[in-house]
Amino acid sequence: MALLKVKFDQKKRVKLAQGLWLMNWLSVLAGIIIFGLGLFLKIELRKRSDMMDNSESHFVPNSLIGMGVLSCVFNSLAGKICYDALDPAKYAKWKPWLKPYLAVCVLFNIVLFLVALCCFLLRGSLESTLAHGLKNGMKFYRDTDTPGRCFMKKTIDMLQIEFKCCGNNGFRDWFEIQWISNRYLDFSSKEVKDRIKSNVDGRYLVDGVPFSCCNPSSPRPCIQYQLTNNSAHYSYDHQTEELNLWVRGCRVALLSYYSNLMNSVGAVTLLVWLFEVTITVGLRYLHTALEGVANPEDPECESEGWLLEKSIPETWKAFLESVKKLGKGNQVEAEGVDAGQAPEAG
Repeated sequence: MALLKVKFDQKKRVKLAQGLWLMNWLSVLAGIIIFGLGLFLKIELRKRSDMMDNSESHFVPNSLIGMGVLSCVFNSLAGKICYDALDPAKYAKWKPWLKPYLAVCVLFNIVLFLVALCCFLLRGSLESTLAHGLKNGMKFYRDTDTPGRCFMKKTIDMLQIEFKCCGNNGFRDWFEIQWISNRYLDFSSKEVKDRIKSNVDGRYLVDGVPFSCCNPSSPRPCIQYQLTNNSAHYSYDHQTEELNLWVRGCRVALLSYYSNLMNSVGAVTLLVWLFEVTITVGLRYLHTALEGVANPEDPECESEGWLLEKSIPETWKAFLESVKKLGKGNQVEAEGVDAGQAPEAG
């Protein structure tokens, strides 16, 4: 028994074809939006690629760009099919190709749904990518004279100013690395010598942060150095007083930004997916309704359209049997090739 059977007369078939024609061209616009979102996301990821680990993948934006292009192609073709469906002579040339086309549309919708899910699941990989990338980027902050790394100081400063953040997990991350270049250190100074000798690695570590960590909204002038030394500043207690620095780490700030962006892109992709599924269902009804016309010379006669020719369990069973037959056919062909090679070997 056919699933979700609906009766169509000539008027309903024409309205269905016209409605699907309009929906397909709207879906072409939706495909352009998906393409644009993928391109925008790729650009945003590339902007801060220096702050991300090399394992960072552009799989999601590349998939969105590809699905946007395919959506434009498939829906343009479907719009042409729906337009020609109103003319029996023009529809005849599309008739043998409609079943394979609908199968491709179903596969396209499955892939589009998976891409939408990936948009929501990207947070986990981004978190580890940003943690390693920011940590490595901070180590190269002082290398303003090293080719290939001279831009890192500006990149990190602009990042901290734009996202109102400091360090990887917080401002104390700067205490653990030497972020001041040796070029600007007076090695004849006793203080510099003592600080370098005070740690095993021979680095100049200070309880200070770059200027880009300062919060301009703070009423007090920015305390950038000797942050843990209460006696170095008047009326200051680093444990109780709220510092005039950005408290949030840049990893959390970037993760929040990209997560919100990916959630928005994923939501738009899911809406487009629902629209595409609706079009595919409509095309299936149009296909079966036109196939069910008993007398092609009498276009005004009634016909029946359905979603599936059999029930869901019967359809699934038939699908499994066709897969088994296909597997057996490949096995027989392989045995035939082996049998043909055996006499030659003898």
